[in-house]
Amino acid sequence: MENSESKYKSFWKRPEGVTGAIFLGAILVGGGVLAAVLLPVLIPLMANTLYLALMLVALAAIVYMFVDPKIRNLVWYMYKGVMRWVTGIFVQIDPIGILKSYVDDLEDNLKKMNKQINQLRGQMHKLREIIFNNQKAIKDNLQLASQAKETNKESVMILKSRKAGRLKESNMRLEDLYKKMEVLYRVLTRMYENSEILKEDIKDQVMVKEQERKAIHASNSAMKSAANIITGNKDARAMFDLALEAIADDVSEKVGEMERFMDMSASFMNSVDLQNGVFEEEGLQMLEKWEQEGISKILGTEKASLLSQANDEADVLDLNTPVKRPMRDTATHINQYDSFFE
Repeated sequence: MENSESKYKSFWKRPEGVTGAIFLGAILVGGGVLAAVLLPVLIPLMANTLYLALMLVALAAIVYMFVDPKIRNLVWYMYKGVMRWVTGIFVQIDPIGILKSYVDDLEDNLKKMNKQINQLRGQMHKLREIIFNNQKAIKDNLQLASQAKETNKESVMILKSRKAGRLKESNMRLEDLYKKMEVLYRVLTRMYENSEILKEDIKDQVMVKEQERKAIHASNSAMKSAANIITGNKDARAMFDLALEAIADDVSEKVGEMERFMDMSASFMNSVDLQNGVFEEEGLQMLEKWEQEGISKILGTEKASLLSQANDEADVLDLNTPVKRPMRDTATHINQYDSFFE
């Protein structure tokens, strides 16, 4: 788990951190107001030696709490625990519960993505047919223009030549559009495959870690955790929950990326009018912006190779190959989240 420290969010970046910041601000403001109210009362009491000694003892206890690292850590641990409890009343912060909800989200998104892939495949088939028919029309018009030239029919030659030229320009735009659709198709299919594996890995982690978490929480009571904090030992319960929260954060980013790409794909596909061979530039610009962005959380380093394949003339995409639901080899597969607990 020590190797995964960089994966953990700090307390202040988690939901309970927001609650903690609000409470801390309220404590500071309340303390300032209370001090202003009590100061006129405390000043006369300081003239009494006994009261002054009690005040100094109380002040020394407060200073000691901030100076001694063990006591400071214990107070900080208790404060975080209270803030987590308060936040849990209003917000789902149980990492197991969050992961279960992400499994449901992934299942819904995978159904939508599969439908989107099939719709895109249909559009690409139609586009290839249009390009093929245009190529045939270009060839026919050039032949007619050649025949018109031989028979000195200049007007017919110009008409057919111009028509062939317009069709050629149209096909160049349609070929570019097809390449962009191919990028979408390759990325969507790979995201679909990787998200299926992601879903199964999360389900495995939830099934196994839910039981482990119950056992760890049962064997590491709040008192034992506090004792570990005082002695300087790591709190097994807190570290286990941190690992689960890190997984939930990672899954959140991947699900978010998946949904953003699906929205972008739908927007791009809806902007395409194959009948008239036109499409909106905004959808194309969104896709090009995504291509230029950094490494994908879901695709990892595969993103660059997918873009390369889509632009490789030798790597022909077979649209007739159905999208397969990936099956994990349980004997050799390594769960991508096992390392979070090392």
